[in-house]
Amino acid sequence: MTNEDDQFYITKILEGDSSYYTYLVNRYKNLVYSIVLRMLKNEDDAHEVAQDVFVKVYTNLASFKGKSKFSTWIYKIAYHKCLDALKAKKRSFDTISIDDVFDINTDAVDNALDMLEKEARKKTIMNAVMSLKEDYATILTLYYFEELSLKEITEVVGSTLDNVKIKLYRGRKQLFTILKKALDPETLAIYEKGSE
Repeated sequence: MTNEDDQFYITKILEGDSSYYTYLVNRYKNLVYSIVLRMLKNEDDAHEVAQDVFVKVYTNLASFKGKSKFSTWIYKIAYHKCLDALKAKKRSFDTISIDDVFDINTDAVDNALDMLEKEARKKTIMNAVMSLKEDYATILTLYYFEELSLKEITEVVGSTLDNVKIKLYRGRKQLFTILKKALDPETLAIYEKGSE
């Protein structure tokens, strides 16, 4: 489905045929849920907030002007709904200092990850992303899993390009630190030698 397809369904919905909304929900429900879950780190909260996201998308559909991709607009709503939920729980962002993250050989981690079976690799990466702070997890998810551009991510999170780049860099370093601990030491040692 392309942006043109999205616009077709949006037009039909705005003309009064709400049955077309199911197509949009089905297209974006997994993507929205994955972002929300990575920010909230709680399945019950994630299901509730994801539902709230689609209610807000539906009620505000007329305000979508097409200046960005429809997916970017939905991600932005999801991101802000998560921020609201986190504020309600009085959780804070960025409590891990970058000084806690040490330099590592990222090539070795990449090489070792390549050796994992596809499903095992996916699970290892997902678990590592879930352990990151909410803002880092969101930016990494949007960049690596949803393949949004840096410009699109700045629209979603309402930040500057430089800030997104910094958080992407820091989040990636934290992710590799976590992955390094999660990988088999013997496997990692082999690839550290190979990447020197």
